[in-house]
Amino acid sequence: MLRFALALIFVLQFLSLSCQDIEYARKVIRTLSSPELKGRGFTGNGHQIAARYIGKQFLATGLESFKSGSDNARNINKLYFQPFEIRVNSFPSKMTVEIDAKKLIAGSEFLVHPSSSPGKGKYSLYLVKKMELANNGALQKITKESVGKIIVIDARNFATDNKEVLQKADEAIEIIEFSSQLQSAGTIILTDEKLTWSISTDRAVKPIVIINSSKIGTNPLEARINVKAEYSVHTTNNVIGYIPGKQTPDSFILIIAHYDHLGTMGKDAYFPGANDNASGVAMLLSLASHFKLNPHKYSMVFMALAAEETGLNGARYFISNPVIDLKRIAFLINFDLAGTGDEGIKVVNGTVYPEQFGLLKKINNERGYLKDVQVRGPACNSDHCIFHEKGIPCFYIYTLGGIKAYHDIFDRFETLPLTEFSDYMKLMIEFLQNI
Repeated sequence: MLRFALALIFVLQFLSLSCQDIEYARKVIRTLSSPELKGRGFTGNGHQIAARYIGKQFLATGLESFKSGSDNARNINKLYFQPFEIRVNSFPSKMTVEIDAKKLIAGSEFLVHPSSSPGKGKYSLYLVKKMELANNGALQKITKESVGKIIVIDARNFATDNKEVLQKADEAIEIIEFSSQLQSAGTIILTDEKLTWSISTDRAVKPIVIINSSKIGTNPLEARINVKAEYSVHTTNNVIGYIPGKQTPDSFILIIAHYDHLGTMGKDAYFPGANDNASGVAMLLSLASHFKLNPHKYSMVFMALAAEETGLNGARYFISNPVIDLKRIAFLINFDLAGTGDEGIKVVNGTVYPEQFGLLKKINNERGYLKDVQVRGPACNSDHCIFHEKGIPCFYIYTLGGIKAYHDIFDRFETLPLTEFSDYMKLMIEFLQNI
């Protein structure tokens, strides 16, 4: 009878968890991916607005801080923030690109390369196919004939199994884009692939634009561009709080998720980053709420990391300036891309830590939470990598299936399904409770 009662309590608790936490997760994702947060990048201080929002959630949940003092208690910035500086290239102002008098739409028809320098003017175009760039003497010819023109590299339908040809072409493109020796006015890349953006901490010497080739003619002749860019230093923040452990408070489980995204590209295009990675922050905050009410035997540290999109810089800064003894970390889980789950989850470092992966797989098999728990080896594709390089046991977990929007203007709250968010969270709670 007692066993039945305990099982019933467990079921009722998790049914309640499903309803409450999915609504909280939706609220978090909707807020973080809203236009008011400007893509959580370095334009319009979007990253700082996001950090303050997360700090308020930490405070409301009752997370403790590794800082102390009455002043800190009144100031969320001092209480939870770990500030550091980073130089990035950003695009805060309105920009335009026209090809043969046709104005293109920012985000869906063109992207400014994240390393682009400013540029403004009307230019003739010098067209070259990507495959031609692998030929000997191609760069010398282009150098002579492209003076004062924008070089247009046609990368449409370029695919080859010849690695040598591909390497030569890519090396030539890099020279065209970044060399100050060429007297061209800039570079345009024509592509038939999905427009995918990023952030750069470097700055090219000329403007670079990427265009969806289906939106222009087959033989473009003229371009008018107006690209404004700022290359400047910003202060950004990791946001860190914790829950003391019940039995072994000097050992730690770390839950991390990066909160930054790509920001805006001019005034007309912003990158919401609902799945990447407002969803991971929602998982982090939901787990913080649960473990505040149900403390673990170890202390649990919750870190919303900054500047992941610039090269894992928030994680790098924390590793160099830890607020805990790194040797006392029992395990770390990095949540990134947590918003789908139709096909289950994939666990990076699952092959490195087979015991922990076996536990996760066993729980899922017994409970039937997710369709599949797939294993993957090491991959330096998110913040966990910096911890893994220091020998800290860790997983990076991301959901599978569902929408394909990624690093584009279509990664929105309205289309993020959160198909398995509740079951995913239940699986992680059980896994963490058994570490």
